[in-house]
Amino acid sequence: MKDKGIRIKNTIKQHIANNLKEYIIVTIIFIIGIFLGVLFINNVGDSEKQEITGYLNSFIEKMKNIGSLDYGELLKTSIWQNVLTAIVIWFFGTTVIGIPIVFGILIYRGFCLGYTISTFISTIGIAKGLAFVFSNMLLQTVIFIPAILAISVSGFKLYKSIVKDKRKENVKIEIIRHTIFSALMTILLCLSSVVEVFVSNNLLKIIVKYL
Repeated sequence: MKDKGIRIKNTIKQHIANNLKEYIIVTIIFIIGIFLGVLFINNVGDSEKQEITGYLNSFIEKMKNIGSLDYGELLKTSIWQNVLTAIVIWFFGTTVIGIPIVFGILIYRGFCLGYTISTFISTIGIAKGLAFVFSNMLLQTVIFIPAILAISVSGFKLYKSIVKDKRKENVKIEIIRHTIFSALMTILLCLSSVVEVFVSNNLLKIIVKYL
């Protein structure tokens, strides 16, 4: 079991090392999205801030008073959203003209993350905001972000391979590789959904009692 874990770890390290340039590029694009999200929330008007504050306070109060969660429905929704994200990135990653769309999705996901974190911190304070973010987002995000970055890298690598060698055989092989790799990352995305529903939601129910 230990040897298997070491092999998996070494395989991951080798994969990242072989595609380090691509990982750096997609990570920078994702960080740009986070920065835009932070910048946006810090420049909204007073009326918009009041609306956001009202929504968050309402959400927190709802979480305080909520009874049992419908884990089945929450899990189904989360898995569907994550699988859909994976399929969209995979699909556009298989087309030469789709890479800008993949990068656009990364910026959007980064924007959402930056926007959400900044919203909570600016609304309920640094300490409480970070506590909320940790309980509600951190655990599944640690799995989610590397998975979508990896699928994006796979699509980017496919794009570069097709541009370099447009032979039908090469294209077919690279698409199959991209598909298999994306399917494996989709499993990780489903795992992030499980963590979100069964771990993060319960942590959030505990944290909101002190907000």
